[in-house]
Formats: sequence, C-alpha cells, structure tokens
Amino acid sequence: MGNSFKIGKIDMPLVLCYLFLIFVGWINIFASVYSEEHSSIFDMSQRYGMQFIWILTALVIAGAILFALSHKIYSVLAPPIYVAVCLLLFAVIFLGKEVNGSRSWFEIGPVSFQPAEISKISTSLFLAYIMSKYSFRLGRMRDAVSVAVAILLPMALIVMEKETGSALVYCGFIFLLYREGLSGWFILYGLMSILLFVVTLAVSPLAAIIILFLLHAIINGIYTGRLMRHLLLALPVAALLWFLPSLHTLINLEYLNGIKPEYIAVAIILAFAIFCMYKLRGKRGRHMKLLFLSLASSIALVFSVEFIFQEILQPHQRARIENLLGITEDLKGAGYNVHQSKIAIGSGGMWGKGFLDGTQTKFNFVPEQSTDFIFCTVGEEWGFAGSVAVIAVYLFLITRLIVLSERQKDNFTRIYGYCVACCFFMHVFINIGMTMGLVPVIGIPLPLLSYGGSSLWSFTVLLFIFIRLDMERWKY
Repeated sequence: MGNSFKIGKIDMPLVLCYLFLIFVGWINIFASVYSEEHSSIFDMSQRYGMQFIWILTALVIAGAILFALSHKIYSVLAPPIYVAVCLLLFAVIFLGKEVNGSRSWFEIGPVSFQPAEISKISTSLFLAYIMSKYSFRLGRMRDAVSVAVAILLPMALIVMEKETGSALVYCGFIFLLYREGLSGWFILYGLMSILLFVVTLAVSPLAAIIILFLLHAIINGIYTGRLMRHLLLALPVAALLWFLPSLHTLINLEYLNGIKPEYIAVAIILAFAIFCMYKLRGKRGRHMKLLFLSLASSIALVFSVEFIFQEILQPHQRARIENLLGITEDLKGAGYNVHQSKIAIGSGGMWGKGFLDGTQTKFNFVPEQSTDFIFCTVGEEWGFAGSVAVIAVYLFLITRLIVLSERQKDNFTRIYGYCVACCFFMHVFINIGMTMGLVPVIGIPLPLLSYGGSSLWSFTVLLFIFIRLDMERWKY
C-alpha cells in the first residue's frame, strides 16, 4: 500500500479534532502558568515549553502509527502487550515514585511515565482481541468471565496504586459490552447502585430503601404491563415506611426498641416481594426471582455503604465526597479546588475575560490548573462560548468514533473503536464534571488538553491506532 493511498484514506475529521484539541490545550497551559519573566510560549524551562516538545513527539508517534507500522501487529501483539502492561502496573506499586499519595509513576532520569495511562490502550486492544474471535459469545459464561477478568485485573492493580480516578475510567467499558449484547438492565442496576449509595450517605439508609422499593415496583409494573396498579399499591407502602420512625416513637412499642426503622422497612419489603413471587408463577415468576435477587443485593449494598465509605475509601476521598454532597463544607480544605474552579468558570461569563486576562488563573487560586483543572482556564478566559466549543469538539470526536466503528466490517476494529470512544467519554465526563462540582475530585486529565507527556502520548496512540485500523476499511 503506497503512502498516497494511505493519506487519502485517513479520516480527516478525527485528525482535525485531534489537532484542534492539542493546540487549545497548549495555549491554555501557557495561560494557566504564564509568567512575564518567561513570556515565550516556547520557553523549555516552563510547562508550556515542555508541552510543545510533547506535542512534537506525539505527532511523530501518530505519523509512525499511520505510515510505518502495519495494522496487523495490533491484533497479533494484543495479548503480550496486555500482560506486559499488567506487570508494569504491579511493579509500580513497589518501585514507583509516590506523587500526592499515589504510587503510580516510574521515574527514569528526567522522564516520568504512568503505566495506568498506557493500560487503557493495552486493555482496549486485548478486549478487541478476545471479543472479535469467531466463537465468542458474551452470553456464554466462559467468555463473560474472560472479559470481566480482562477489565477487572488492570482496574484492581490501579486501585492498589491509589489511582481511583484512572480505575473509574474502566467502568466506561460497560457501554462497549452493551453494544456487544449485554443486557441494558446491568447499566440500569449500576445507575441504581450509584443513586442508592448517594442517598444513603446524603439522607439515610431508610430513604435509600424506600427509593429502592419504588424503583423495583416501577420496573415490575413496566414488565408486567400493570404500572398504574403497582404504583397505587407501592405509594401507600412507601409513605408508611417513610413515617416508620414517627410511628415507632408515637406507638412506643417496647419490643421494637433498639430495632432501626430501616430494618423494619426491609422486613416489610422482602415479605411483600416474596408474596409477589408466590402469586406470579411461570414465566413471570422467573422474572420475579431475578427482581428479588436484585432487590436483595441492593439492600445489601445499602447496608454496606458505611463500611465502604469509612473503611475502603481514603480520608481525602471521603472529604471530597462529603463536600460534593453538601454533608460538610470545607472551602479551605477538601472543597477548595472545586470552589475556586467554579469561581473561575463563572467569572468568564459569556465570552470570557480574554487570553492571559484571567485573574483566578494569573494569581494561582486553582491548584493543578494546567493538569486536572485545565478546563477552568478555558471557562475563565474563553467564557461559556469557548467552553461549549471545546465540549462540542469532544462530543463530535466521540460520536465520530462510534459512527466509524459501526461502519467497520472487521470485528476487531469495531470493538477497539468503541473502547476508544468509552475511554474518551469517561475522561471528558469525569474531568469536566469535577471542575464544575458535579462529581468528586478524583484527578484524571482532560484528553489532549491537560499538561503531561504520558497523557498526551497515550491518547495519541489510542486514537491513531483506530484511525490506522479504519483505513483498512477501504480495502473491502
């Protein structure tokens, strides 16, 4: 295949999105750490000068992927690459450099790199390798377990490094699994679990159990085609459960003293669910059994929240979640970054304060402003219009990845394309969400915008491998 053919088959919309984002990232890194003593954007003693070097090397890497490497190596080398990266993830726990309480960086002379960044590439390739096999069926236990292990192994190693943010990115692969045949109920159950966790922390376990009961009543009503009937039965029971603490005090039942209202609520709900299982036998009875298992596991989750929150999460993670949910307010401690970030974004108004004119930026009010909080520089200096433009480019890039993935005749490329889209989506959603105070601060970069060679190179490789694989579509 000649280079002229290759150039003609490159998907230019994806390349233009990439070039736009790295350029916007570079000038905003310049704005976020600008110093009059180092006014040149090419000053190598500053972060913006180093970012220019990372960009040049990233472009060389992109060119090598497009023109020097065969597309066949990715499916062939996917397993050994995955194993090698998992070994690096394990080794960095013991040999890595500790940064901000996380031991996730290898430091070799002046160069540092984070294995967690390249693990997104290796896992995406390995998932494509596993799931593109002719005999693969996600509904078969053996294949489902192999996919689960492929995702959970690097995820667990990253959690051991105390890099929770990078580990959460792996949750995005559920959208790939949904595309490949996973039931949408798993996604619904995941969202419900998050809701129950938040309500248990912010309100009470009793409130979470009542919401759980109502959700299951609605789901069962939709499935059986009797939604109104189920609501009419469920709402009075939910009201009774909500007033359980007051009734308990009012009636003063001595034999119930010491039993928490949420335990009584669970007993009532489980009795109601068992009664429904008995009444609906046959095909619907099977559905009720699955719903009952979901109900039981959700109740177990509600009563595990306190243990997870107190014993598993780190103190700084607990503080950030409490600030996000309004349980505590620490504007000078755990909530400082987000508070200053929201001030910076809000102060930008519609059109922004102008390039290099951001006061929050100039006076370093927001920590990590060139890395995890780069988006607040965009918001302050380019305003609402500039922020929407950047988000729109990300949305176009992710949508384009999905559209091109659906056009593939090769399963490996389609699955890998969805993996790339999932990684970009999770990074963009979490990073922009945390700068706006919508999700906890967990410290992951904004793709192609944030400062750092590891992040820029990994997203470059991740994206351009797909662009290279997509070029082969024109052969068919």
